[in-house]
Amino acid sequence: MKNNHSNKTSHSNKNIVVLVSGSGSNLQAILDACDNNMIDASVKAVFSNKAEAFGLERAKTAGVDAHSVNPKDFGSREEFDHELMIQIDAYQPDLIVLAGYMRILSSEFVRHYAGKMVNIHPSLLPKYPGLHTHQRAIDAQDKEHGTSVHFVTEELDGGPVILQAKVPVFEDDDADILASRVLTQEHCIYPMVCKWFAEDRLSMLNGQAVLDGKALSKHGYAEE
Repeated sequence: MKNNHSNKTSHSNKNIVVLVSGSGSNLQAILDACDNNMIDASVKAVFSNKAEAFGLERAKTAGVDAHSVNPKDFGSREEFDHELMIQIDAYQPDLIVLAGYMRILSSEFVRHYAGKMVNIHPSLLPKYPGLHTHQRAIDAQDKEHGTSVHFVTEELDGGPVILQAKVPVFEDDDADILASRVLTQEHCIYPMVCKWFAEDRLSMLNGQAVLDGKALSKHGYAEE
């Protein structure tokens, strides 16, 4: 009798936990990529700090555990993050993916998942950390803009970049048009980074992103 689960490569199927605050379109891209076996991993759970986040609905539709944890139930950021860590760790995650998770993380949380937590940020880091990146790129009359996937460190949007995608900025762009152009690219590069991690090709070493044994430059892996 033929085994339908054909021999996967030697690394075992990894567990991913995703954190969202909003619609979760990057979450969906990752769910789809796991589903069609592009990523040799499974999303085990999705957590949100907002009960109404549509990302939780996406998780439920995909048959993935969906949890909301309300920051208002806790006396401090540290207490909230500590409870979140306990709940996340129940899923034995290999990789934590921040997909539009809009809370600043406590130091304890960042250290706990050092080297196995990634974030996507809508700018060509190190340009424009923080918020309103699309408007800032337009205001600066930049000719190109984009998005960066990076490892999370204690410096906000400051961890080593793994992969970037660039988009043109046109004269009549507004922030919404530019955001949607960037988002299309995010849906391509975020699953790609998850794939590398699941294949044990990607790690963080001495504060640098390392792919296939090579330390990446400050703009990450360049697909020039």
